[in-house]
Amino acid sequence: MCGIVGAIAQRPVAAILLEGLKRLEYRGYDSAGLAVLSPTGGICRLRTLGKVAKLVDAVAAEPIAGTLGIAHTRWATHGEPSTHNAHPHLSGDRCAIVHNGIIENHATLRAEQIAAGHGFTSQTDTEVVVHAIYDELAAGQSLTDAVRRTCGRLEGAYALGVIDAEDPTRLVAARQGSPLVIGVGFQEHFIASDVFALLPVTNRFIFLEEGDLAELRLDGVTIWNRAGEEVQRPVRESSVAASSAERGEYRHFMLKEIFEQPRAIADTLEGRIGAERVLPEVFGLEAERVLSTARAVTIVACGTSYHAALIARYWIEALANLPCRVEVASEYRYRKQVVPDDALFVTISQSGETADTLAALRIAKDSGYAKTLAICNVPESSLVRESDLVLLTHAGPEIGVASTKAFTTQLVALLLLTISLARSRGMDAAGEARVVGLLRGLSAQLEEVLAIDPRIAAVAERFVEKSHCLFLGRGEQYPIAMEGALKLKEISYIHAEAYPAGELKHGPLALIDEDMPVVAVAPNNALLEKLKSNLEEVRARGGQLFVFADTQVPMQEEPGITVIRLPETDDLIDPIVFTIPMQLLAYHVATLKGTDVDQPRNLAKSVTVE
Repeated sequence: MCGIVGAIAQRPVAAILLEGLKRLEYRGYDSAGLAVLSPTGGICRLRTLGKVAKLVDAVAAEPIAGTLGIAHTRWATHGEPSTHNAHPHLSGDRCAIVHNGIIENHATLRAEQIAAGHGFTSQTDTEVVVHAIYDELAAGQSLTDAVRRTCGRLEGAYALGVIDAEDPTRLVAARQGSPLVIGVGFQEHFIASDVFALLPVTNRFIFLEEGDLAELRLDGVTIWNRAGEEVQRPVRESSVAASSAERGEYRHFMLKEIFEQPRAIADTLEGRIGAERVLPEVFGLEAERVLSTARAVTIVACGTSYHAALIARYWIEALANLPCRVEVASEYRYRKQVVPDDALFVTISQSGETADTLAALRIAKDSGYAKTLAICNVPESSLVRESDLVLLTHAGPEIGVASTKAFTTQLVALLLLTISLARSRGMDAAGEARVVGLLRGLSAQLEEVLAIDPRIAAVAERFVEKSHCLFLGRGEQYPIAMEGALKLKEISYIHAEAYPAGELKHGPLALIDEDMPVVAVAPNNALLEKLKSNLEEVRARGGQLFVFADTQVPMQEEPGITVIRLPETDDLIDPIVFTIPMQLLAYHVATLKGTDVDQPRNLAKSVTVE
């Protein structure tokens, strides 16, 4: 949630800040702003409501000079989207701040500051932080010490970037619970929520740890840990290309990322599978020992990653014969847990900074789980650093808010985990070779599915005027139905729900009429006949069926039934294959409705607050 960029340099920084905000807009787009220390003194601030493009226009109309500055794109938590709630926030025209996260004790601090004579211009929790820093500066503290002392009073999560009009030599940053990275240059340094923002200016980064405080100057960076000790954090080089933020020939990032899935899956499998087996130690040096001693698995995730976990439960219990529990992270962290003996705790997150998932991991580490394992797309993320074992998906940057390639690469990673668990419990070489063979052919199979895009685009026209939609699936396809419903509601704003098809008669049939399209996921598996019976229940009540079925399913189009054919596939990888048409359907419905596909209303990509 929200995006931070900051810079101290020997060149004007406004253009750098604006480019960084454009690259971070997937994190929030309710409002945007920047504050730059003027060469003639004082802080120049511009804020706009809406997307970063409006801020770009404002800066073009009113250019801002200066070599030290901070900027922010906001996803509202405290206070409505508005110019007065937009960051940066100022105090006394002296210091400016940008903030990601939530200050939980902001009400107490606000009451103290009002009593002390501070006036408030916003509804945000952030404003109490800038006033607290101002008070420390007024008392004679340096900017670094002022931020340090203020952080000691804050409860909650934050990533901060702070500048002082009376000290043009430094930019101070702090991190607790929200990600923050330092970009390392020559006689210039930067901060951002994500390396992606800074790729045009550097590929060298320092990833701040929990509780770190950093002082950035032209000639270097100094970092202190939570205990106030000066520490050295490693400088890492990023291999991500700056051009990965470009749409290329595609109309939207989401469509680009849908079509990147064959390549992303191939990249995720590279170096992880041999000719007939999953390579040892894919999850880490001690992985084989850890996985062989696991007697149960708990998976915790949010949103789309939770749907991936639900599919993995089917795989793990069927192939590895292990009990597998799947939990929504935001619920897991607030209830009493019973930890199974010798259980493996698995977290899944695209960003590795999802607040609820991180909190669940930390609870698990304190509550007796044997080992923790993270499946994540960001190697430097908190989730990766804090887990015992890791498997990185190689999806590449995902800019569209609605997850696509991150989801399918998570499924591939979870299937690799399933095979590794199953091998230590008696899966024979032939069984493993069969699954590996399916994975090897998966990218080519997805290319075949993508080829039916025009057919799905045509079908999407029949959803545009609808207000509601029902998705059905059975077995492993029920979570895919859930994911299809989520995608449709996320980007087209059509209310969509998913049900196990066998549950129709327990309530949802009451909703069926000719205005309720029903989407069914129908691979040719052992549950097909059961599913067909459920679909007949829909037809008998006048429902309009849209059935995604592979070529082996004996089902014909007729009035009330539209069949979209997919290439023949295998039961085990059906969930991955059938995901693609769900994504394409949602995409085309959204474009026909004219919604903002990449940045849907009220949503942001990286959920770093509760």
